[in-house]
Amino acid sequence: MAIFLTKESKVIVQGMTGATGMKHTKLMLGDGTNIVGGVNPRKAGTSVDFDGTEVPVFGSVKEAMEKTGADVSVLFVPPAFAKAAVVEAIDAEIPLAVVITEGIAVHDSAAFWAYAKAKGNKTRIIGPNCPGLITPGQSNAGIIPGDITKPGRIGLVSKSGTLTYQMMYELRDIGFSSAVGIGGDPVIGTTHIDALAAFEADPETDLIVMIGEIGGDAEERAADFIKANVTKPVVGYVAGFTAPEGKTMGHAGAIVSGSSGTAQAKKEALEAAGVKVGKTPSETARLAREILVG
Repeated sequence: MAIFLTKESKVIVQGMTGATGMKHTKLMLGDGTNIVGGVNPRKAGTSVDFDGTEVPVFGSVKEAMEKTGADVSVLFVPPAFAKAAVVEAIDAEIPLAVVITEGIAVHDSAAFWAYAKAKGNKTRIIGPNCPGLITPGQSNAGIIPGDITKPGRIGLVSKSGTLTYQMMYELRDIGFSSAVGIGGDPVIGTTHIDALAAFEADPETDLIVMIGEIGGDAEERAADFIKANVTKPVVGYVAGFTAPEGKTMGHAGAIVSGSSGTAQAKKEALEAAGVKVGKTPSETARLAREILVG
């Protein structure tokens, strides 16, 4: 079992023929991802050879879906063109769009988020500025290293890409049902709450690890959701305990104003909801291990 992505998922890559798209398409194929096409209007009708695997290039997301039955798109499109690419995916009603691109203007992210909502939320957006998601042993849609963990019974949702990788590596002996990097921009598609709800409903997930960071109130809202709706054990980590007030930290959304959005405030909110919160990623991994292994 998995959330959002399985071995049956048929993946296309918007921006596949660019340098970054080529690199990560090759890596995703190596992880067993069923990549059925790329999208580039200027190269429609051609194909790209990835070590003997020929991947066709289509002129649009709609055409790619019609020809291949694709249900996931991973976007490696430069920031200036990302909004148009996401809107194209939404218009084609692809069920899942994974927006890897970093540096998209917040105005553009807000616009395509609102557009997806206006269209009935038929397209789930993950990201932008995220590492994507992986269901180990089945499929990888994004840039998460596919060789750092194995299939298991931990569900992971994280704002941070690098902390996603560290947590997966530290708990590699137990393994993961799915790991979802939602991104740390001020406006994102899929939230902590969306992933928590999916993991709660997934019979193959026994424990959830949630990684947040300073800024905003997403973790506090997630804490309220956990208290009301999640029966599985949740372990958390909030990056930024030493970040000075008023300074951004890593992601554009990670800025603290007064006591609002501090790591301590988020830790307290999560603990009030019954979540065990580690002060470091390694301590968080240890807390998860104690619950699952004893």
